[in-house]
Amino acid sequence: MNKALEEVSELITGHELDKAADRLSGIRSDDDELQIEKLYLEGHLLEKQHDWQAAAAKYRQVLERDPDHTETLFRLAYILDLHGDDDEALALYERCIQEPPAHVNALLNLAVLYEDRGRYEEAYDLVESVVEQMPNNIRARMYLKDLESSLTMYYDEDRERSREKHGAILDIPIGEFEFSIRTRNCLKQNNIHRLGDLLRVTEERLLACKNFGETSLNEVKAMLDQKGLRLGQALEEGPPAPQRTSSPLGQPLVSAGDPNLMNRSVAELELSVRSRKCLQRLGVSTVGELTQRTEAELLSTKNFGQTSLNEIKRRLSELGLSLRESKA
Repeated sequence: MNKALEEVSELITGHELDKAADRLSGIRSDDDELQIEKLYLEGHLLEKQHDWQAAAAKYRQVLERDPDHTETLFRLAYILDLHGDDDEALALYERCIQEPPAHVNALLNLAVLYEDRGRYEEAYDLVESVVEQMPNNIRARMYLKDLESSLTMYYDEDRERSREKHGAILDIPIGEFEFSIRTRNCLKQNNIHRLGDLLRVTEERLLACKNFGETSLNEVKAMLDQKGLRLGQALEEGPPAPQRTSSPLGQPLVSAGDPNLMNRSVAELELSVRSRKCLQRLGVSTVGELTQRTEAELLSTKNFGQTSLNEIKRRLSELGLSLRESKA
């Protein structure tokens, strides 16, 4: 890259985009290699201006002329990954890391895509290779710890659906079951209103209730047995794991701030692919929506670890913002 193009690259990196555009427009050369580098910088400038589609088009022009242009492979993969085209992004990241030294961010972003597809061991190997090359890379070291957790707690979607169905069954009102009037009244008097409430009481407690005898007990046990449940089951299993809930409607923002800032896309925070994908799962698309989330809500999301949380908190702090605090 010649001196003029190096200056443009530095201006883009320093977010002096208008100056970069002026300098770039004045560069002329018949040299094929310099033309390729100029195309790349035009794409990078468009990307920094958040014109993703135009940037991707420029990057594709570069790859038509130089299929192994590593930085272009990475930047195009990043844009595609950012906008949901995981398949092509994965293929480009894989091409990007073929030539040594492997692009570190490509290795980490590819690991995220592998992790999303349940390819935890491959993801772990990629991140481990980064840590071996760069022991002081905090992001890679923390991500490696997150992946170690993923390897021991494989996310089972079928089990998750089963859990949700189970929860819906436990929410069925007692009134929908064909209990005798005596049994129904006794349960109501003892604040047992839903099927799940029966799993939190023992036979002894029910029999201690006034007018609740063996007949009513057998009636309740027979109904639970039909559903594969039993009295006191929830007490044996321990308290339920906390579930992520959406922020209450109307929750005020942590900082009133500039309304334009709050309406900015989270894509403009230039988060890592892993953090961005986690926010997608939560349905968070703007900075304002992000500030309404708590640390607990973010950490309860699949594949969201301390690395991603620290990154998001740092980005928000740079804007004078923060996540919503949990109520004590």
